Amino acid sequence: MSTPDHRNLPRKTLSLSLLGGEEPDPRFTLANERTFLAWIRTALALLGGGIAVETFASQAFEPLLRLIITLSLLSLSILVSVGACLRWLSVERALRHRHALPLPGLVPLLALGCCMAALIMIGLFWPRWGG
Repeated sequence: MSTPDHRNLPRKTLSLSLLGGEEPDPRFTLANERTFLAWIRTALALLGGGIAVETFASQAFEPLLRLIITLSLLSLSILVSVGACLRWLSVERALRHRHALPLPGLVPLLALGCCMAALIMIGLFWPRWGG
């Protein structure tokens, strides 16, 4: 008499409760995980940037401006982290239900955040460059 394999029970229960559908090709699931990890690396870089500004930029910026830059980088890091998780779930759900993949909402958010940061930095340093 064979015994049921309980090793995959928690994973299957989680998959069915969160995502439903049928198990996709593992290559697609792994690609989705790699994309998630790339977004998390970006969030960690933003987090590190916020910490670096607060720690090392005391001579470069006034305290209030340094706080604004730090909080902006940390907030963007949080948004990218949460967005990466939501993106992973929505792509995995689409794969399992054989639907079209959703458009990435993180891309415009990150692009806008980086453009704003660059414009602020240009505005801050333009007088020092003789502009």
